[in-house]
Amino acid sequence: QVRLVESGGGSVQDGGSLTLSCEVSGLPSGYSFSSYCMAWFRQAQGKEREGVAHIEGDGTRTYADFVKGRFTISQDNAKKILYLQANSLKPEDTATYYCAVESKSVFNGGLCFNDDALDAWGQGTLVTVSS
Repeated sequence: QVRLVESGGGSVQDGGSLTLSCEVSGLPSGYSFSSYCMAWFRQAQGKEREGVAHIEGDGTRTYADFVKGRFTISQDNAKKILYLQANSLKPEDTATYYCAVESKSVFNGGLCFNDDALDAWGQGTLVTVSS
């Protein structure tokens, strides 16, 4: 069973930075950690969940327009950790951040086709940005 555990959330001032981590376990053995479609999402109170960043098996990274140039998604393959470096944080970035993995994506080159295929999610970590 795939398990994801986020950490690193907290309270920061406008313009501050945080590094969110997502420890991943239970992925099928025999495949590189970087072979999967992985992503970060967020959900602010009273709003729908929205995608923040994706990373694919070929290393392609995509970002939502509202975080481009400020956030960076990355992986530590040895530690099996997915990261989200969040810089220049704004009050509107306040939300619970979730990581997700498409466990079957390893069989299609780790490409991210559809967010509905993301089948493993963490419990979330809260980020609060004050002005």
